[in-house]
Amino acid sequence: MPAQAPPFYHMTFLEVAGITKQGEKEAVLTNISFTQQAFQNIAVAGETGSGKSTLLKIIAGLVQPDAGQVLFQEERVKGPAEKLVAGHPGIAYLSQQFELAEFLRVEQVLRYANTLPQEEADALYELCHIRHLLQRRTDQLSGGERQRIALARLLLTSPSLLLLDEPFSNLDTGHKNTLKTILHDLAEELDITCLMISHDPQDTLSWADQILVMKDGQLVQQGTPEEVYRQPVNTYVAGLFGKYNLLAPDQALAITGATANSNNGKSLLLRPEDLVLEVEEKKGSSATVNKVTFFGSYYEVETTVENFPVVVRTGVRSLVQGDTVYLRPASSDLWYL
Repeated sequence: MPAQAPPFYHMTFLEVAGITKQGEKEAVLTNISFTQQAFQNIAVAGETGSGKSTLLKIIAGLVQPDAGQVLFQEERVKGPAEKLVAGHPGIAYLSQQFELAEFLRVEQVLRYANTLPQEEADALYELCHIRHLLQRRTDQLSGGERQRIALARLLLTSPSLLLLDEPFSNLDTGHKNTLKTILHDLAEELDITCLMISHDPQDTLSWADQILVMKDGQLVQQGTPEEVYRQPVNTYVAGLFGKYNLLAPDQALAITGATANSNNGKSLLLRPEDLVLEVEEKKGSSATVNKVTFFGSYYEVETTVENFPVVVRTGVRSLVQGDTVYLRPASSDLWYL
C-alpha cells in the first residue's frame, strides 16, 4: 500500500490574491495574484521600481497591503498593522542588506538566533559553507560571506518558505556559484520552498520552475522559463531575458522566405541563437558582417540584411567585418508579436 502524501501536498502552499499597495503618488502594486506549490521555485523578474521587493515584503508580513491577502499554508499572513512583531514565523525574508551586528564573532550572532539542537545547527552551517567562519568577527567578512551567514541565521528558525531579494547581486563568480549550490541543497536537505527576485536572466532561467514578470506594479506575464524566454508577451519581457531581434513584417519575410499572409502583419521576434549562420549560400538571406564579438563558447555577430540589423549567435570562426554570410531561422516554430 503506497504511503500517503504529507498534508501540505493537498493544499496550496502560498496564495497571493489581489494584492494592491498604493504609494504616495501612484500604485506600487496593482491586483497581484498567483499561487505557489510546495517545493516549486518561483522567480520574480522586472526592472527596478516594478514593485518586486514590496511584493516580497508583503508576502513576508513586513509590509501591510492596502487590498488583497496572502494565504500561507491556508492561513492568512497578517501585516505589521495587525501584529506587534512584524513577520510570519514560517516565512524568512533575506534582504539585500545582510544586517549583522558589528564586532561580534559569527558564532555569537548565530547562537543568539539558534532554535535548533546543536547537531542540526552544525549541519546547517556546513550546508551554508560557513563552518570555517564561525570564529571570525562580522567586520572581517566579505559581502558573500555576510550573505551566507545572514541566510544561516534565518534558517536557524526553521522556516518553510524562503524569500530571496536579489541574492546574486554584487557577488563575484565564486560567491555566486557557492550560493547557487546552497540554494539547490536547501530544497533537498531542509524541505524549503523558495521565492526569489533576480535581475540576471541566466540565474532566473536556470533556477526557476515558474517566472512572474512585473512592470509598473502589475503582473504582465507568468509561465515557465522557456515560455517567457521564447514566447514573451511584449518587448519589455523579451528584453529582460536577453538580446533579441524584432523584425518588421517585411523584414520577417526577407529572413523567413514566407508568404506575405503568414505573419498576419505582425513583427517576428528572434533570439540571436534562433538563427543559423552559414558561410556558403545554401538557404537563407544574404547578410553582411559588421562586427564579431567572442564570448568563449560562441561568437555574437552583428549583421545587416537588406539594410536592417540582425544579431546572430554562432560557433562559426574566422568571420571578419565585410564578410557575406547567409541567415535563416533555425526552426519553423516562429514567434510573432
